[in-house]
Amino acid sequence: MAVCARLCGVGPARGCRRRGAAREQRRGNADSEPDTDTDPEEAGGGGVTEDDEAAERIEGGRPLPPSVEAGPAGRAPLSLLELPPELLVQIFGSLPGTDLPSLARVCTTFRRILSTDTIWRRRCREEYGVCENLRKLEITGVSCRDVYAKRINPRVKSGRFMRILPDYEHMEYRDVYTCLLHRYRHILGLWQPDIGPYGGLLNVVVDGLFIIGWMYLPPHDPHVDDPMRFKPLFRIHLMERKCATVECMYGHKGPHNGHIQIVKKDEFSTKCNQTDHHRMSGGRQEEFRTWLREEWGRTLEDIFHEHMQELILMKFIYTSQYDNCLTYRRIYLPPSSPEDLIQPGLFKGTYGSHGLEIVMLSFHGKKAKGTKITGDPNIPAGQQTVEIDLAHPLQLPDIETLRDFSELSRIVLEVQEQVRREEQQREQRQEEQEHSLQAASQPASPLAGEGAEGEETAAGAEGTTQDKAPASQPFVLPTGVISRNEDYPRTCRVCFYGTGLIAGHGFTSPERTPGVFVLFDDDRFGFIWLELKSFSLYSRIKVSFQNAQAPSQEAFDEMLKNIQFLAT
Repeated sequence: MAVCARLCGVGPARGCRRRGAAREQRRGNADSEPDTDTDPEEAGGGGVTEDDEAAERIEGGRPLPPSVEAGPAGRAPLSLLELPPELLVQIFGSLPGTDLPSLARVCTTFRRILSTDTIWRRRCREEYGVCENLRKLEITGVSCRDVYAKRINPRVKSGRFMRILPDYEHMEYRDVYTCLLHRYRHILGLWQPDIGPYGGLLNVVVDGLFIIGWMYLPPHDPHVDDPMRFKPLFRIHLMERKCATVECMYGHKGPHNGHIQIVKKDEFSTKCNQTDHHRMSGGRQEEFRTWLREEWGRTLEDIFHEHMQELILMKFIYTSQYDNCLTYRRIYLPPSSPEDLIQPGLFKGTYGSHGLEIVMLSFHGKKAKGTKITGDPNIPAGQQTVEIDLAHPLQLPDIETLRDFSELSRIVLEVQEQVRREEQQREQRQEEQEHSLQAASQPASPLAGEGAEGEETAAGAEGTTQDKAPASQPFVLPTGVISRNEDYPRTCRVCFYGTGLIAGHGFTSPERTPGVFVLFDDDRFGFIWLELKSFSLYSRIKVSFQNAQAPSQEAFDEMLKNIQFLAT
């Protein structure tokens, strides 16, 4: 504060606060000396009662007096207060919005300048990407996804939703920043809802002058290469100045009253206060048929598999009971490095009768992991569905031999036995090192060197194998392997040994079984489950999720550990 006082000219050059206050009292409040004791509630320009003429001067609508434009006798300005207000607006507008309230407490001049809406409009644009003009906003000027959010039911006339649009003509960007964007900044990003084993993927973003929670859904089974579907679950906006409104978007009757509570760091919950808006006139049967068309793109009569019908009905009963009253936990996109086999990220994959599910592929040294973001009653969301051993590539036989499932099983089981022996040797070396540490004050350096040399040799062998692997090789599924999508690529880059997690209903008797990881290209890979004799095809989700990057590798690893612990 002392530094700000000197910049304003109320330091040693023009008198301290006490002398300034005494001088102001003697002059009967006629002096224009800055007041450094402004009310904290007036931060950011609140409570300013300056006339419109002063506001026009701040906006640059009238030429400034020579005494303000330059210092006495043409000298350079000695304090910020001697700078033109237009320049101060540019300076203050470049500061983070969180610093502006403290700046407004310096003096009345700063507080008056910070009431300029140009400053707050710039902060909304640079910090949150808000580009809309409050003075010219109409429904056609809102983003396409927000138009969808307002008109979720095309059978309803747009006039019904026009009545719920806020009166932007009397709002200011300062209100948008302080009461909407800054207040709810902690819920922006990527989240996983707690819906039992099913999970989900929610992206909360600033969209126009709204904060909207978009739930992303996989395409209809088995079209794994189709784009993701999305629908709004809630939105937050200003219906009036200094008052943010939360609305639930679930159901088919338009927006209605909702509530959001930030439970703790990286966790928040939503609640619908008008769940009757979720009901349909035809009762549960109509609700189920509507949900089935949205979720699966078909009717129940089109699904002939009895087990699949049971799974679909079970999911509807389980998920509909929440009525959009959910708890969300933050998730991050995996960090990438130049050594990664492909770019990590989110993929959609086929899982038999369970349909398409969302999997996060991440790399951890010589291992790659596929973690479920959405799940099913057998393997719930949060569990590690596949693990790829990048240190053990597989050399596939010729295309005719590959059609023989027993030949592929033989190759994979041989590698599995090799991996088992290497793990036993590694455990044996660790035990020997522990015994050596107990027997001597220092560890046995030859043994440690031998282990390090073995790791380097393995790494070198891995690099050599990958370097020698052809750019592409023919690929075909062995006879008897079931695939939901027959339109899989017929060439692949490389294959690795891996394991897949299988379990009974309710995640009973889980076990990891051997399989084959098949890399087709930068955006597609597959996994052959040997024990199930089935094939899963995965395709990259090509969506630019906002505020979803992990701050560090450690934060991402901790996030993976937490969601797996909750799933267990």
